Amino acid sequence: MPRVPALAADERLRDADRSQATILAAARDEFAEHGLGGARMDRMAERAGLNKRLIYYYFEDKEKLFQAVLEQAYLDIREQERKLNLLEVAPTEALRRLVEFTWRYYLDHPEFLTLLNSANLHRARHLEGSERVREMNSPLIATLGEVLERGRKEGTFRGGVDPVQLYVSIAGLSYFYLSNSHTLSAIFGRDLLSAKARNERLAHMCDVILGYVLRD
Repeated sequence: MPRVPALAADERLRDADRSQATILAAARDEFAEHGLGGARMDRMAERAGLNKRLIYYYFEDKEKLFQAVLEQAYLDIREQERKLNLLEVAPTEALRRLVEFTWRYYLDHPEFLTLLNSANLHRARHLEGSERVREMNSPLIATLGEVLERGRKEGTFRGGVDPVQLYVSIAGLSYFYLSNSHTLSAIFGRDLLSAKARNERLAHMCDVILGYVLRD
């Protein structure tokens, strides 16, 4: 007899999880398109195909929802980075994989860049209070630190490389190029998003990062 209420409770939890995932996906697209200031809860509800009151029930207000979207965005990229298995390959290959992954992830997920732009516009106040985001990012930096230390011990990498600074450089080399591709293309008279230009950029970034860490 107790199985019936238990199964009903499990189904309610699954429904709640599905609803929240649907809301987060709709909110992600709305925030990416309109920013925090221009995003509207009515449009999110319409995108999600759910009642607006349900959004408020799960996330309280637009500010909390934006924080949840940012947390989910970081969770998604961190989960994909873990699949790179950086500790199972040679240090040089690990760094190359991380550079290539970051570049391709940003290309495939332009909404991630626009969400970061919006978060920075508001001075990252939605991330400062998020312990979850810090917990998600710490393993990546720890892994990168292990890669650097293993490379140093093998005599491949030089010592004294800060994993945080290195990751910021890896992310920044992709982020700046893609976020400013239209203005840079106009200024230099080149299509910086053509297939040829994208391949050249990736090769350049790998050379820059590996050139920095490799011993002379």
